[in-house]
Order: sequence, then C-alpha cells, then structure tokens
Amino acid sequence: MSDRFDYIIVGAGSAGCCVANRLSADAGNRVLLLEAGGEAKNPLIKMPIGFTQLMYSKKVSNLYKSEPEPFLDNRVVPLPRGRVMGGCSSINGMIYMRGQREDYDEWAALPGCDGWSYKELLPYFKKSENYDAGPADEYHGHGGELNVTRVPMHYPITDAYIDAAVSIGIPRNDDVNGAEQEGIGYIQVNQKGGERWSSADAFLSREVRRRPNLTIVTHALAQRILFDGKRANGIEYRDRKQRVHSVHAEREVILCAGAYNSPPLLEMSGVGQPEVLKKIGVDLVHELQGVGENLQDHWQLWVQYGVKTPKTLSEDGKFPRVVGNTLKYMFKKQGPLTFAAANVGAFVRSKSGGRPILQIHFTPGAGGMDAEGNMVASKESGVNSTCCVVRPTSRGWIHARDADPASHPRILHNFMGTEEDRKLYIEAFRIQREIYESASFQEHATQELIPGPEVQSDEEVLDFWKREGMSVYHPVGSAKMGPADDPTAVVDNELKVHGLEGLRVVDASIFPLLPSGNTHAPVVAVAERACDLILERG
Repeated sequence: MSDRFDYIIVGAGSAGCCVANRLSADAGNRVLLLEAGGEAKNPLIKMPIGFTQLMYSKKVSNLYKSEPEPFLDNRVVPLPRGRVMGGCSSINGMIYMRGQREDYDEWAALPGCDGWSYKELLPYFKKSENYDAGPADEYHGHGGELNVTRVPMHYPITDAYIDAAVSIGIPRNDDVNGAEQEGIGYIQVNQKGGERWSSADAFLSREVRRRPNLTIVTHALAQRILFDGKRANGIEYRDRKQRVHSVHAEREVILCAGAYNSPPLLEMSGVGQPEVLKKIGVDLVHELQGVGENLQDHWQLWVQYGVKTPKTLSEDGKFPRVVGNTLKYMFKKQGPLTFAAANVGAFVRSKSGGRPILQIHFTPGAGGMDAEGNMVASKESGVNSTCCVVRPTSRGWIHARDADPASHPRILHNFMGTEEDRKLYIEAFRIQREIYESASFQEHATQELIPGPEVQSDEEVLDFWKREGMSVYHPVGSAKMGPADDPTAVVDNELKVHGLEGLRVVDASIFPLLPSGNTHAPVVAVAERACDLILERG
C-alpha cells in the first residue's frame, strides 16, 4: 500500500463511508479510509432485530461508560459506540429521523454557522436518500444510496396505541420527515429487502470498493494526527498486531470518528486545552479550548404496560413461535426479525407551548436488558414506550484519558443537569402514562408493568429517571461549529479546524445543537454537504 494519499478519512461510520464514496468518485483523488473495527461480517448485523444482541457486544462496539453522573446520584451510564465498518449505523436501531426544520435554521442563525439552514441542508438529505415508501417529492429523494423505507412489521396493538395517542390530542402524522414533524405515526427505517442498510452497505458497495483510487484499511486505530507546523499532513495508526504506520495526506485529513472519538484524537495529537494535554502527557501543537466541550445527548426512560393480546413482539420472540419466525426470516426476510428499535414515533409539544420537544418511541413488546446488555422479553405480554427531551439544556464534556488510543475516553454528560430539563423529564414520563391510561388504550390493557403504581409524585418520577433512564446514544457537539472568536468552537462553517490547515471534522461532534430526533440521518446530510465544501462545489 502506498503511504501517500490526497485525503485520509479517519472512521468508517455514518459519515466516513459517505465521505469516502464522494471523494473517491473522482478518479484523480487518492483516498484512504481508516476504520478501527473490522468488516461487518456478523450475520446479526444484517438481521434488523440483531441490534438487540449487538449494541453491547465487545466484538463490534466500544463499550464506553460515563464518569459518575452527578445528577444521577453518581450513577455510571453505559455509552456503547459501533466499532465496525458502518460504525453505529451497523449496530443501531435503524430509525431514520431528520429532526425539525427549526433545528437547522437555529444552527444557521448562530454566529459563524451560516450555510447550514434547513433549506440548505434539505437537498443533502434528499441526495443520499432512496425513499421507497412513496414518490419523490419536495421532501424525499429517489435514487440515492441510503435506502429509507417504512417499518415492515405492524401489530394490531400498535394501531391501538396510535389511536390512544390521537385520543388525547396528538395529531396523526405518517411522515415525520416531511412537511411537519409534530404527531404520531409509523416511522421510517434504514432497511432494504428486510435487512439492515447501514452506511457501509449504502456507500461502500462492491463497485465502490473496487475503485483503484480508494484504499480501505480495517483494524487501523488512529493514534495521532501528524503535523508540519500548523498543517495536518498525515495520520499515525496501529494495526491489529500493534505495528505503527504513518500515512501522509497531500490535501486533507478528515476526522469522521464521531463525537466520542474525534475530540480525544485531536487531544492525543496536541490540539485542545493545554491543561488537558498536560495531564495526558502530550505536547501542545495548537490551543483550542472548545475541544471536548459542549457535549449533548438524548436521555430516555421507558414505561411498559401489560396487554391482553398475545400478539406482541416479545411473545413472538419466545419458544415455540421464535422457531417459525426465524425460518420466516431466513427464507423470506419477513416477520418479527425485521423489527427495528421501534415501529412508531411521536413528537409532542410541552404543555407550556412551543414546537415539539418530546419524542416517543413505541414498541409492541415489553422486556429489559440482562447483565450483558442484551434485550430479554418480559414474562408478561406487554408493550413499551420510551420518551426523551429532544433539545436538552444540559451540557457535558469528553476528553482523552491518556495518550493511548486504546484507552476509553473520560465522558461526563451531566444528564438531568438543569431544572429546565428536569421539568420536561417529568412531563415526558407523564405523557407516556397519559396515553396508556386513556380510555382508548385501557380497552386493551391489563396493568402498568414498569415502573408500577408506586411512582406518583414528581420526586418519585425523577428518582425513577435517575435509576432507570438511559442514553439514546445520540452524542453530538463536542467539536462544535462556530466562529474563531468563540472559545467553545472547534470548526468553522466549512468544518475546518480553527487555526490549522488541512484538517476538518465531519461527524456529529460539529453539531452546535442537538437535533430534534435520531442522529444518523443528520450525520449523513452533514457528510454530503461537507464533501461539496471539500470539493469546492458548495
């Protein structure tokens, strides 16, 4: 393999796969894509419901954990991230959600973030999209590499839940990625032919991989960015045998390692806060106070209810039904094993007004996690909803633990860290219970399984959040976009790192604010626009 390229991309996740495809489409560009994990060979990756067994698998995930969270009674929170071709898009729940137009208009209104409005990003959402759930229109595209389809599995109890939500005033909306996000309906997912369709599936097809100007190296753990003065000119990485390699970039180094990995890589390379670099024993190359700051994530809580019908996802996962369902999937790619993380999504306004700020995921099955993080079905027939605050005001940080790239970073989210968030979390819990307790749903219900009737007061609700809440795995903002005079900003509106040459960040870490929804779709759109900026087309 040559050690000289035009572009070196670190991370083959949701963004990196897209960037590698677009840059290598020009045969004149020599492109290297480095991925710390291996190829996505595990058959559970392609099987949609396999995510329930993959997210906490050491073979395909980095099993990060938070520092003791001060607003959760010092609880340590699991924070897994994909370490495999496709990154988190190979282990996630496959939900395709763009967020609200106001999210991106707020980005563009911030100092130093012009060019990132909804109107300017919508063409990039559409560019990569192959929407097979309806015709191409103002909001959806056909012919892109990223397949977007409606959830294939419906259960009657799901329709009962939707009807119950409508009965308490939540409008029906069968396309939350269309004109308006508010409302409830069946969601869209990244699947094709009953299988997961990750960024690796979408953007790194066999045809793309055969391009002579694209080199992909797996099991390549980036340990530092190489600099010539203030110009990034390469990457030093370890292979699976711990041998160290240096590769050089004639044009740019592009970090697509994600909100938990791009900032620590900057720090291990001498870019960041001097006091952090001193602690990890790295010499300062360039001071940037914002590296690792402004970290944001969605924090969710589930409520589960028993139902009278045995036709639920959790019951379909039990013997003997699971045998027939497995065969149905093997031969037809149909049935419960095509299920994503949820089949219904809702976006709800706070009772205090404003645009929707609560997001519900509903699954027609109940259960929990075992000690290894694998999903297990409830003993009773039941259903599950989770709700999160989509624009929390709590902020955290992430920093390298030391100069070893194999060490897990130090992460603190400060979940539930503001009074404003805590009020909304209480409301998020109560809106879930309100739907279940509606006259419409009670026709199908037995009793609340989790948390149970003993949780009533606001204090009891918050205590339940502290004990049982969990990340939605949507970290963003830790290398945020903003002007050079903003001490918390790391990149400019072209995603170039402030004060340095030949270095960009293209992943969720550049988001100045957390979008109102799941983050895979926005990351791909950001990657699409970044490629136009890199190639000077945008």
